[in-house]
Amino acid sequence: MNEAEEKKTTSGYVEEVLPDSLFRVRIPSDVEGQDGQLILAYLAGKMRLHRIRVLVGDHVDMVIDPYGGRARIVRRLT
Repeated sequence: MNEAEEKKTTSGYVEEVLPDSLFRVRIPSDVEGQDGQLILAYLAGKMRLHRIRVLVGDHVDMVIDPYGGRARIVRRLT
């Protein structure tokens, strides 16, 4: 298995902006009537380099770290 196959991507909505470019992102659940889980996410290097701002309520794409509970925000969709 190579590195590209191990990456798990998902999307979610930013619920809270924290210091040091950290965000709480809600991943929507597939079952209706249940809230999705919250995950801690940080900005990818290219987003920091180009100073792309992420605000509360934005829809973002993320790559989830296979070892921990964090994710890297790679794209802002709204």
